[in-house]
Amino acid sequence: MDKLTHQKFGPILIIIAASFWGCMGIFVRKLAEFGFSAIQIVSIRITLAALFFSLILFIKNRAGFKISLRDIPLFLGLGIGSILLFTVCYFSAITIMPLSTAAILLYTSPIWIMLMSALLFHEKINSQKVIALALAFAGCVLVSGFSGDGITAKGLLFGLGSSIGYGLYSILGTVALRKYSPYTVTTYTFLIAAIGSWFINHPADMLSKFSGASDFNGLVLLSLLTALLTAVIPFLLYTLGLRNVEASKAGILATVEPMVATIVGITYFSEALTLLSGIGIFLILSAVIILNKR
Repeated sequence: MDKLTHQKFGPILIIIAASFWGCMGIFVRKLAEFGFSAIQIVSIRITLAALFFSLILFIKNRAGFKISLRDIPLFLGLGIGSILLFTVCYFSAITIMPLSTAAILLYTSPIWIMLMSALLFHEKINSQKVIALALAFAGCVLVSGFSGDGITAKGLLFGLGSSIGYGLYSILGTVALRKYSPYTVTTYTFLIAAIGSWFINHPADMLSKFSGASDFNGLVLLSLLTALLTAVIPFLLYTLGLRNVEASKAGILATVEPMVATIVGITYFSEALTLLSGIGIFLILSAVIILNKR
C-alpha cells in the first residue's frame, strides 16, 4: 500500500473511494427493507466501520492507538464535526426536501474545501481548479436532476451543514495526517463518530430490529458488507490519497460519486439514463481530466 500512495496514485485512490461511495444506495436500500431508519443505518455503518478500523490498526501498528491529549479536539472535529454532522444533516435534509436538492447542496462541498484550503493551507486557487470545479458542480446538478422545489430555510441549513461537514474531513484530515498515519486517523474518527451516533439512533429500537429479523444471519452479513464497502475501504483510500493530493483537488475528484451512483441506478435498479444525466456524467469526467492535466 505504501507504493500506492506515491503522488501519482493519490487521485486514483480518491476516485476509487468515491466510486465505492457511489454504490452506497444498494446497501442503504436493502437495510431499509429491514425497517431501519436513516439514522440507524448511519449508526450501523459507522459503528461496524469503527470496529474494522480498530482491528486493522491493532494488526498493523498497535502503537498507532497512542495520540496526544492536545490532539483530542482535532479528532472530535473529525468524528463529530465532520462524519457525524455530515450524515445527520444530510439524512435530515432528504426528509424535508427533494433528494436532488439535498444532493446538490451536499456537493457544494468542493467550494468550501477550496476556500478553506486557500485560507488555512495557502493552496492556490488557479484557473485549472476553478474550471474543474465549475464543470464538476454543473455535472452534479445535471446528474441529480436539480428541480429547486421544496427549499426551506431549515432544509437549506441542513443541506449546507452536510456540505460543510463533508468538506471538513478533507481539511481536518489533512491536518491530522501531518502527525498520524491514515490508519490512526480513520480509526479515531470513526470511533468518536460511532459513540456519538448511539446517542441519537434509538438503540433499543435498533437492537430489537436485529433480534426480530427474519433472516438474522443475512442481516448481519449485509451490515458488515455495508460498513466494509461504503465506509472502511473508501475512507481508508480517501485518507491515503489525501497524503499526496491537495484538499481542494480531492474535493473535486470526489464528485465522481454521484456519477457512479447514477450508473449504479441504471445497471442495478434499471433506472433510465436521461440526456441531462449523460451530459452531467461527461462534465464530471471532463473535470477529473482537467484537474489531472499537467
